[in-house]
Amino acid sequence: MTSSLPRIGVSLASNHRSAAPTRMIERARTAHQAGLISLTLGDHHDMKVPYAQNTPMLGRLLAEWTDRPVGCLFLTPLWKPLLMAEHIGTLAAIHHASSPNVPFIVQTGIGWGDAQFANLGANMSHRGRDIDAAIPAVKALLAGETVTDAYFGLVDATVGLRSSGPIEWWIGGTAEVAIDRAARLGDCWYGSPGQDDESIRVGVDRYRSAGGTRFALRRDALLLNDADQARESAQSLVTRGYRGLAFERLLTGSSNDVAERAAELAALGVDDIIVRCASPDQPTAIETLQVLGQTIEQAA
Repeated sequence: MTSSLPRIGVSLASNHRSAAPTRMIERARTAHQAGLISLTLGDHHDMKVPYAQNTPMLGRLLAEWTDRPVGCLFLTPLWKPLLMAEHIGTLAAIHHASSPNVPFIVQTGIGWGDAQFANLGANMSHRGRDIDAAIPAVKALLAGETVTDAYFGLVDATVGLRSSGPIEWWIGGTAEVAIDRAARLGDCWYGSPGQDDESIRVGVDRYRSAGGTRFALRRDALLLNDADQARESAQSLVTRGYRGLAFERLLTGSSNDVAERAAELAALGVDDIIVRCASPDQPTAIETLQVLGQTIEQAA
């Protein structure tokens, strides 16, 4: 792509009414064929609907995504640091076996939801201090260090299977403390699908002033070759309450609309746009990914 447009990657939805793994594999293959630059998965627990958990599902998807950056989100306060490091170590080792110089992406989030915190034995009120303490501990474990950490109860902890390949840390969140954390502990600030342009502008200014460099923005999308039909379908989703997002926060229309909006986001300081297919309908999601591919091809 030209330098005027951000890189475009995909964040695969993991909740599907049926055949979640099969649908995700098909979407990953389509995204790869379309030329999207990166693939990542989210992280949720105690779900009441079918949901493919991130690390086993990503292990399968690594067979489809061998030559580009790949990774997943960890709602870090919900994970024990040693367990998180072990999962990352194994996934990165698989990825780097075929792509030794291509980054494995670790996205972190602070998490929310009383139920998943309670049922995983985590404390919502401690999540800020937990994530600040966990990221350095996980990094040390992945660097091959033996870690003793009283805060987490670690005594001479080690990770046996690791990778020497590159690992990127994308730190999520939109609060000022999260933006500062991204600049301090991460390689990339990972923005929210609900951010408006003013929030992006203010956040990027703060992030770069604190020494941060790269900014990746999540955006949900419903794209079709028929732009009017895409907008109509997206408006219907929003009217039904899709993720609490305003229509203006979605990427919708055709490849020309994506290119125009991507250029606007680039001017705000966005380096990567990470797209989640908004429609649960598989053919619509596949076409969304193909339209993104058209945008990439046109900008090349």
